[in-house]
Amino acid sequence: MTAAANTGEPVESERIDGRLLAMSLVLVLGTFMASLDATIVNVGLRTLGVEFGAAVTEVQWASTAYLLAVVAAAPTSGWLAERFGARRVWLGAVALFLVGSVACALAWSTTSLAVFRVLQGLGGGLLPPTGQALLARVAGKARTGRLMSIVGVVPMLAPVFGPLAGGTLLRIAGWEWLFFVNVPIGLVAMLLAVWLVPRVPASDDVSPFDLRGAVLLSPGLAALIFGLTDLGSQDRNTVLAVTAVAVGAGLLAAFGVHAWRSDRVPLVDPRLLRTPPFSAAVLALFVAAASVFGTMFLLPMYLQTGRGLSAFEAGLMLAPQGIGAVAGSLLVVKPLIDRVPPRTLVLVGFVLIIAATVPLTRLADLPDEGLVATLLVRGVGTSMIASPVMNIVYSGVDRALLPRASSALSLVNYVGGAVGTAGLAVLLEIRLAVGGDVDAAFATAFWCVLGLCVLALAGSWRLPKVSPRDR
Repeated sequence: MTAAANTGEPVESERIDGRLLAMSLVLVLGTFMASLDATIVNVGLRTLGVEFGAAVTEVQWASTAYLLAVVAAAPTSGWLAERFGARRVWLGAVALFLVGSVACALAWSTTSLAVFRVLQGLGGGLLPPTGQALLARVAGKARTGRLMSIVGVVPMLAPVFGPLAGGTLLRIAGWEWLFFVNVPIGLVAMLLAVWLVPRVPASDDVSPFDLRGAVLLSPGLAALIFGLTDLGSQDRNTVLAVTAVAVGAGLLAAFGVHAWRSDRVPLVDPRLLRTPPFSAAVLALFVAAASVFGTMFLLPMYLQTGRGLSAFEAGLMLAPQGIGAVAGSLLVVKPLIDRVPPRTLVLVGFVLIIAATVPLTRLADLPDEGLVATLLVRGVGTSMIASPVMNIVYSGVDRALLPRASSALSLVNYVGGAVGTAGLAVLLEIRLAVGGDVDAAFATAFWCVLGLCVLALAGSWRLPKVSPRDR
């Protein structure tokens, strides 16, 4: 990397050298670790319940606490990166995540586990947005797109490989390794980051911390996600869940009013939505997250209840979607992301997802080979959405605003996944209660997924129709 890169300034070169690629892989390693942990523990909930002598509903708080901490921490990532420097915040987030992981492995009760998962989630919530903003700033606009084709697929892989990794660990080791596995990965990522990731200085003109916005936004997101998650669970408390959703929506509405009227820079600036490419990009990313996370909720449940597979076997059946995402990212998106209009890539991606979702509406008639092929195509389509969308934002936003934009995109991904999962869970339960067999109920849920994708396809026409290189 050149001297300019070592000072944190973007290098307007189109060549991706080995050091820059290695740096991006290090940042991806941290992001993947945090994203994977959000799903890997779900496989071990029953085992944890036996270990602590608690009901699965009590142990479920281990997953809920992590998710709530993630969405509470993510909005602050932009301000922290500006105030202390992105690399310092990223390293601190990895350290906090590792401390939380070790504490979780040493937990002695469900209560202590939930508390330590909050600590872990605070670090995990900072990692993806800080890492992506750091990568975009160091790479510069000429190379951000191709690097984002590597980074952008990571959040989509977590719900695919999480159950498989969790099942494998429980087969060969104790439940503690659901958390201890993060330690070697995190330490390697930190050591390599100190060597490879350049220091990005803190901003000289940092706005005061938006305390009022933080008081409204973080609790509002946490309440909304909690309510949606509880609505999607089988043992839900409907009154509590609806109350939490209403409180969360009210706090978020109050934050919106505050952010629009504030003379200072808000924690997350909704005025970014005035920019047509940004608003269309947010819609595409939201629906893609809802589709991927929602499908990864529905399919394991169907494979275990409808086809009698174990959790490990179900995870193995879902792996082709991750393989398709990696292949599409490296073989399709990476060489085309700067030469083809974003709208073209995203539209083709949604067409592939729609084509691969249609067979899922008839799962009872879909053989295993057909399901594998369907998930491969779905994975390729998914890879063609996230990276071009992030490239639109990162290549069009002023360098000083990168941390704030990255924070907003991470929130869209988290909330989209939670809304998709909870909405489909409620729809599935209603369909089962109304009557009909399991196959018909899952078919209805996947028709809903199909409708979401068609809506996103229509909205994607607003994306830029000029390639980043031509712009």
